[in-house]
Amino acid sequence: MLPLVVEAWVWYGVVVVVALARFVSRGLLFGTITKLQIDDWIMAFTLCLYTVLVVCINIVAHANSNLLPPGFDVNHLTAQDIRDREYGSKMILVVEQCQCSIIWLSKACLLIMYYRLTYNLKENIVIKILVVYVAASFLIMEICYLAVWCRPFSNYWAVPTPNIQCSAATHHLIMNAVFNISSDLLMLVVALQMLIRSRLPLRRKIVLSGIFGLGIFVILAAVLNKYYSFTQPFGGEWTYWYVRESSTALLVANLPFCWTLLRRLFNLRAFDSGGATRSQRTATTRATGRVADIDRMSRISEGSVGGANSATLTQDTDNSLQPLNA
Repeated sequence: MLPLVVEAWVWYGVVVVVALARFVSRGLLFGTITKLQIDDWIMAFTLCLYTVLVVCINIVAHANSNLLPPGFDVNHLTAQDIRDREYGSKMILVVEQCQCSIIWLSKACLLIMYYRLTYNLKENIVIKILVVYVAASFLIMEICYLAVWCRPFSNYWAVPTPNIQCSAATHHLIMNAVFNISSDLLMLVVALQMLIRSRLPLRRKIVLSGIFGLGIFVILAAVLNKYYSFTQPFGGEWTYWYVRESSTALLVANLPFCWTLLRRLFNLRAFDSGGATRSQRTATTRATGRVADIDRMSRISEGSVGGANSATLTQDTDNSLQPLNA
């Protein structure tokens, strides 16, 4: 197995390349990066947190913390040992907060996309309910972590700490797993349901299924990082899965927005083209009135979707995808 430092920075490089492709694609779509929408700025901030995560988790991998093995004699700790463990505990706190923020902000970016896809469709109410659940789960988890499980807050890095929740954080990990995995499953079901009901050619559906199918790996990584956190709390296996989960979640949130750049680079056709000419597709569109006006929807000021009549699965200037069936 690769050392964490190697794997983490390989993941980081892949994520940054894909994220940059997203921003370039959005710039090409809007004509300027100054018209980027709210989810683009959320993603930019998330990448900053991701950078902090990768740096700090490599520190955590070689640091001790206030999580002490059973029967450990704290009297053997020197003043320097205590300072080192306090520092390691603080780095774990930073890693945990970055990890939670990255995962939930990635969910937020996807939900904003889902909201646009289903605007003026009956499925939109499901997205709104899912938004409430994801937002409430994050608030509850953070309130409990920062103000309930470990009091006073400084006990998170106290050596030794009088409360096991300040070192092992079992209550937080359980709550995180429940909210994270359940919301991931719900979002995956919604994405696949929209994809199945779209009017895309089969080949295009397979491509998008592969992108959203990465969500299955995100869920697996979430399960495994909690599994190793509980079964091997003094080992380092959980750090690998923290990186893998965060990295894959960011890939899922960015890949659907890269199509514009790929089309320009490789002269690809519009995503919904199945061999028909552009004039044929235009005639069909006018006859049915069912293809989304992506350019108009994408240019609505401040990221609003008001006035859009339909939706697509990728936001492209050439009506990349056709809408969901009514």
